[in-house]
Amino acid sequence: MRGRSRTQLLGSSVLPIIIAIAFLLAVWQLLAVVLQLAALPVPGVAFRTFLERIVGDLGIHLQISTYRVVVSIIVSLFLAVPLGLFLGREPRFDAYIAPMIYVVYPVPKIVFLPVIIAIFGLGDFPKILLIVLVIFFQILVTTRDAARKVDQATIDSILSLGASKLQVYRQVIWPAALPDVFTALRIVTGTAIAVLFISETFVSREGLGYFILDAWSRSKWDEVYAGIIAMGLLGIVLYGLLDYLDRKVCRWKHL
Repeated sequence: MRGRSRTQLLGSSVLPIIIAIAFLLAVWQLLAVVLQLAALPVPGVAFRTFLERIVGDLGIHLQISTYRVVVSIIVSLFLAVPLGLFLGREPRFDAYIAPMIYVVYPVPKIVFLPVIIAIFGLGDFPKILLIVLVIFFQILVTTRDAARKVDQATIDSILSLGASKLQVYRQVIWPAALPDVFTALRIVTGTAIAVLFISETFVSREGLGYFILDAWSRSKWDEVYAGIIAMGLLGIVLYGLLDYLDRKVCRWKHL
């Protein structure tokens, strides 16, 4: 029974993705046939180029971009979640920190890319730093708001049983905020990939952003779409991994 339920769960989550991809490919094929533009090749041409290049330079660029995105998300998570939980349950500290968040959060961090590159040079670190600056605040605000929603009566009852403040954070506040943290991660994953693309097209010779821009400069549209497919694959895998972790860690939410 358990194996059957897992199979049904896998089918129920994978089937909509397959249908969505099939629909998008059908629309792509239709537009390519109707418009007859060099900038819009049919899906078969793009996927053939993708399969040819993924075992070569495209695969290397994909690995580099994957490393940058994953490291950025992990660093942002470890920085933003503890601070968000703390600010959500400590209003006195939040009263001083919140104004700074409100001032900095709306500023588009992407404008600092030239400054970051001028200070830290090229390589992985400036790109990772830029992504962290963008998604850190999204995770922080979501986590703080989730911690605020925890019922104070529940916390008081745990404290009355002799629990320490650290135990309250670990056993009450953190589990209660976890579903919202996963929601924030899903949101920032798309943002991180978008920022990654922009950063890799700026004074760079590595990554999917560079691969796509270089192919565009040479009017190699099949390579452009091969890079886009690779970037889409990166996003799908990351989203799938987050869904898997969400179901494993937050099992009560999916009962």
